[in-house]
Amino acid sequence: MKTSYLKSPDLLPVKENERKITGLGYSFMWVGMVVVLATFAIGGAGVMSLPLPLVLLATLIGSLAIGLFITLTGDIGVEHGLSFPVYMRAPFGTIGTHIPSLVRGVAASMWFGINTYFGATAMNGILNLLYGFDNWFVCFLIFALLQLVNTALGIKAVERFADLAAPVIILISVWMYSSLSDTAAVQGRDIWGWVESPVTGGAAVTAFLVVIFSNMGFWATLAADIPSISRFMKAPRNEKNWFKRNKNPLIGNLITLPITQTFMVLIGAVSYIAVLNYDPVIALQEAAGGLVLGILLLMIVLAQWSTNIAANVVPAATIFSNVGGPKFPFWAGVFTAGVVGTLVQPWNLFGVIIPVLLFIGGILSAIVGILVADYYLIRKRRVNVPALYEDHGQYKYMNGVNLAGFIAWIIGAVASYFVPSFSFLVGFGAGAIFYYVLAKYWWFKKYEQAELLDPDDDKYLGISAGRDWEIDSESDKSVEEAG
Repeated sequence: MKTSYLKSPDLLPVKENERKITGLGYSFMWVGMVVVLATFAIGGAGVMSLPLPLVLLATLIGSLAIGLFITLTGDIGVEHGLSFPVYMRAPFGTIGTHIPSLVRGVAASMWFGINTYFGATAMNGILNLLYGFDNWFVCFLIFALLQLVNTALGIKAVERFADLAAPVIILISVWMYSSLSDTAAVQGRDIWGWVESPVTGGAAVTAFLVVIFSNMGFWATLAADIPSISRFMKAPRNEKNWFKRNKNPLIGNLITLPITQTFMVLIGAVSYIAVLNYDPVIALQEAAGGLVLGILLLMIVLAQWSTNIAANVVPAATIFSNVGGPKFPFWAGVFTAGVVGTLVQPWNLFGVIIPVLLFIGGILSAIVGILVADYYLIRKRRVNVPALYEDHGQYKYMNGVNLAGFIAWIIGAVASYFVPSFSFLVGFGAGAIFYYVLAKYWWFKKYEQAELLDPDDDKYLGISAGRDWEIDSESDKSVEEAG
């Protein structure tokens, strides 16, 4: 029998013994993932109108909030071993999943390009310092290729690189903060009290909220497709308690992410206070020199590498592999992400990075709301996983499309566009509410769902019921394997 296009080998459920990422490894991945230009930009933009303590408080609030959303959606991967584009077949349909997934894939590829350009400018700075070489585009191509090859080697290679890079990033980040603080002091600027154009009253509240939702908007991309990473995380078998099952993700998402994110926003803010530019590559070239500058720039290169492969290339490659079918393997998706990330010309996107964060965050937050409503509120974590891989199963709906998901997504995305300062919450709330009502009281009345008709834990839960989902990739038949 012809292999179904839904059954790309890289998209099959990950079994317990195939999960290699530890809690420490996941935390180290977070350390690298937050050291990006967008994080620094949030700090730089924040101190234009607010004092640094308020910018850091808003960042901590936003990071904790988005960390909770990331953990909620991440349970899809932990519980069932499913990737983002595969689970999206439930709320959007076996064909419909491609549209929102491609939006996320292109967004991830765009961020890959932006971070690669950021790292390439640092690499160019090092080569210029050592050899007088000055060509950022050549550095961009070399750096992109190194990251893509690393990712194509698989998820364990991604975690292994993060393990090596994270301690270096932590140590050098402290050094970077010290160097920039000294430069600010020389300029006669108190980093804790200096504000470029202070605002008060309602304007201050709005500025505070923009910082919160900029942080949330940036990680809305990962909140949507964290299952593509969390499915590789070690988790206890037969653990029904949600908090115990998600212990490793909770540590990474609610401790490591907020602490590291807040510190990197601090560096971006201090960078702006010191030289009126939130880009640490430029700031450091003005503030330091010689070996010190070379080491600090190397940290930025390592950080972009670690960030890109975990937060951008892996999710994008998984999505492109899903769209391409069984003959389009993961490594081909990796290089597709690289090509897309270059074609969007990321070097031209820097000037509009905060508006882009809020806009993309709103669009993707509606998807996060739909995922949470579908997985927790409607299915209550029970999923008919084998049917996700069937051409003519329950998720085919109307010609492969779940209209409830698309209507809710459009409403959530449009609503978030009109209130950019609150884009994440508005998009999430509208998406979740409209999907819940439309799916529960309309769509699933027309297209019955097995796990709703018979909500049996032993049939439809994954690792918490001791089950590894086993999909027959040679035909359109699926089976389950109980542990």
